[in-house]
Amino acid sequence: MQEIIEPETRGDPENPLRWTCKSVRNISDALKKEKLDVCHQTVASILHDLEYSLQGNKKTKEGADKPDRNKQFLYINKIAKKFLKHNDPVISVDAKKKELVGNYKNVGRELSKKGKPVEVNGHDFPDKKVSKAVPYGVYDIADNKGWVNVGISSDTAEFAVESIRQWWLKMGIKRYPDSNKLLIFADAGGSNGYRSRLWKKEVQKLSNKENLEITVCHFPPGTSKWNKIEHRLFSFISINWRGKPLLSYEVIINLISSTKTKTGLSVKARLDKKTYKKGIEVTKQEMEKINLLKHSFHGEWNYTIKPNSKS
Repeated sequence: MQEIIEPETRGDPENPLRWTCKSVRNISDALKKEKLDVCHQTVASILHDLEYSLQGNKKTKEGADKPDRNKQFLYINKIAKKFLKHNDPVISVDAKKKELVGNYKNVGRELSKKGKPVEVNGHDFPDKKVSKAVPYGVYDIADNKGWVNVGISSDTAEFAVESIRQWWLKMGIKRYPDSNKLLIFADAGGSNGYRSRLWKKEVQKLSNKENLEITVCHFPPGTSKWNKIEHRLFSFISINWRGKPLLSYEVIINLISSTKTKTGLSVKARLDKKTYKKGIEVTKQEMEKINLLKHSFHGEWNYTIKPNSKS
């Protein structure tokens, strides 16, 4: 059932609740084609256990429609299946929203004695002097494992790729010792956006350092909620630390690392103390040195970066 509905699953990035634009009867019919005779009532029951709720078939618009948007989702699914079949790593990446570090209110509630809530600061106005945590996540789709690199400065392309590199060194290479390929799913904008020259330059550095052929597929603009890391990693981290003030970086690391689910999700985290500069420009000459091959289908969204020749 998961395989049938997965390409069309949607949901809010900070909420584990999921829904599908397929009806229970359509899912039942699809299962029967796979020689699984399951009635629609049983489908509804299983969906409820999987934390899906049934909605109408009308799709919700998320930003302006882009040409071939739905085809891009199918293309992403096709590429993912190819990599997974050959046991090559497939990761979903993104930066979670910045968090204030200190005795500030954190959304959500947790159990405490009646009339004795945790007291926090009465305001959380923007203040450059207040420390901030910048979590950048990597979710291994096949292994159901998460990695979060918690930065202390800015969410830049350099920081994003360093987060991926740390995942590869600490988790990826151990899980995929025989692989020299990596598939990355990323949003269209932000530090890992498809228009970012610095992102491509840093991916090339990673490719050269680790001798990896890296394929990147970006979700179309306005569809970041479809990125698996939002539903399978970030939402559970948010649940795990809801109602708890993020008093220090140590507390944040511990809360992220203690995130687990009944389906086997486990997460590792580290603190990245490096300061990443904003506004780094990449010249045309530097771009020409990137060994980038655009795919025939929407090459701006889908491309492969191979290691540069050492000669």
